[in-house]
Amino acid sequence: QVQLVESGGGLVQAGDSLRLSCAASVRTFGNYAMGWFRQAPGKEREFVAAINWSGDEAYYQDSVNGRSTISRDNAKNTVYLQMNSLKPEDTAVYYCAADHAVVPVSADHEYDYWGNGTRLTVSS
Repeated sequence: QVQLVESGGGLVQAGDSLRLSCAASVRTFGNYAMGWFRQAPGKEREFVAAINWSGDEAYYQDSVNGRSTISRDNAKNTVYLQMNSLKPEDTAVYYCAADHAVVPVSADHEYDYWGNGTRLTVSS
């Protein structure tokens, strides 16, 4: 069983930067690829970014690519999402997820465990 707790959300202005964190309570954090997803009001959940177990392979949704960085610290059982140049359309609840796999994927149904989310609101 893996428990995930996200933090770092809040209210920011367009153009600001923010780092989301996700702490995992699991002994073998390094056995999991990790992903970030988000769900905006009235929309379906969507993929944001994913990272492999070692942190040297990452994928991004096109809309955040170039202004976001996913990273992980396996010693701290934590995955991060650094987001820069935030836009109002980034407003959403952000969820992290764990996939007991080597290769990170964008399909949410592949992920085994989910956190409860942290809300990010970007004002214009």
